[in-house]
Amino acid sequence: MNRAKGSPVDRTDEAGESAAGNAGGTPAASDFLQLSVDEAPRGGLSDWLVGQIRRAIADGRLPTGSRLPATRVLAADLKVSRGVVTESYRRLVEDGHVVGRGRSGTVVAATPLNGARGPAGTTGPRPVAGMFDTSPRADVFDTFRAAPARIDLSPGLPDLAAFPRTAWLRAERAALAEAAAGTLGYGDPRGAPELRRAVAGWLRVNRGIAAAPEEIIIVAGTAQALGLVAQVLRAEGVGRLAVEDPSSLGARQHLHSWGLETPPVPVDGDGVRVDALRASGVSAVLLTPAHQFPTGVVLGGERRRELVRWAGEGGLVVEDDYDAEHRYDRAPVAALGALAPERVCYLGSVSKLLAPALRVGWLLAPAHHRAALTDAKRFADLGNAVLPQLALARLMESGALERHLRLVRRRHRARRDAMIAAFRTHLPQARVHGAAAGLHLTVTFPAGVDDTALASRALAHGVKTQPLSWHTQRPGRPGLVLGYAAATPSAVAEGVAVLAGLLPSTGPTRRS
Repeated sequence: MNRAKGSPVDRTDEAGESAAGNAGGTPAASDFLQLSVDEAPRGGLSDWLVGQIRRAIADGRLPTGSRLPATRVLAADLKVSRGVVTESYRRLVEDGHVVGRGRSGTVVAATPLNGARGPAGTTGPRPVAGMFDTSPRADVFDTFRAAPARIDLSPGLPDLAAFPRTAWLRAERAALAEAAAGTLGYGDPRGAPELRRAVAGWLRVNRGIAAAPEEIIIVAGTAQALGLVAQVLRAEGVGRLAVEDPSSLGARQHLHSWGLETPPVPVDGDGVRVDALRASGVSAVLLTPAHQFPTGVVLGGERRRELVRWAGEGGLVVEDDYDAEHRYDRAPVAALGALAPERVCYLGSVSKLLAPALRVGWLLAPAHHRAALTDAKRFADLGNAVLPQLALARLMESGALERHLRLVRRRHRARRDAMIAAFRTHLPQARVHGAAAGLHLTVTFPAGVDDTALASRALAHGVKTQPLSWHTQRPGRPGLVLGYAAATPSAVAEGVAVLAGLLPSTGPTRRS
């Protein structure tokens, strides 16, 4: 009864095969999902089989990465033609439930985010359509991170598999062995002296900032630093902190949670437009000058001079130096905090150097803000956990962190190159931005593309990325923000190929 692979399936014959299987006395059934052809309606075997597999994916019986039986095996179990199973798998591939992996077979690509109840009776994530709303909710990144995906191209992640576990464990053991008993008590809310000293050395060598350890406050990542700055500004009567447009949705959400408005200031090929900043009338601005998020442009020399003049007239710059160490095709760019230390609050962390989960960062502020920021940190948590601080200090001072940075730069460069090559091959109409540095690329498309719908469809096909419109406050070109550092080159290329299947190809790729 088997037909040649890929031949059309006759619906009348499907029912006949089901009846014939039962007529022989042997159950037409499979251990896979306990399927039984007896439950299928006459003339609708493919519809029935597709429905059974979709339900198993939705309720968690087939989690992401599960492999489906080979078409020949399942057809033999159910005593139907192989064409029935082949047709069913083809339909599941088309709607993004499964993907063919060559010799690895057919696997579940991504569990649909449909709020279905899982096997334990818990409610699943919000629907994809809700997550990619025009106005994302406060919990959008929690939902986004929890969403299952076969290929994760989320921006902002370094190569987490490269985390120096052995070096970290060695450093933490040594720190614990040598720490005096008093080290384990309540300490300075600004952070362990050892880490503040190490950070001062790191910034002097890598970012051109001359700061004394006493000027540095250790924080729980850039997110906490933004919160501390927001509290101090609000206490001073500042209600608006301007941001670049586009800029990080997550940063804006943090600032909004502290009651600050975030008026947008446009960004062009030379970075933030200082003329527009002046026209806005704000007294403070949050910038990412070394590698603007998400466009990747560098604040140009003349713009830097204009910005320093603006700050000298009473303005405050909050500099988020989030991934400046990761550069590939250009010379390093000095931090603004090195040019105007009395007008810049400088924020840095190890989230892009090592791992976000460490929750360790640093804040340098002008002298007139330092006491208020220290008070805010004290009353937030009395200071960061001390053992991770001591371990990180050892990595910095021993040279281990610098060696790790050189390693991941090579890996990140290879993955960036794979993404650029994949766009050139599969999506030549896309314009690529920010390739010279960082951990992500931004790609823009011709007008008319709905980037939130595109990101939603991509996730349904097992590829996770963020729409550019999440990070804009004013109308702009549609696009996607794609991280490449945490995925292998082959996964990066495959993810871009999936995106290509969701967009037409019309012209050459441009890189900026």
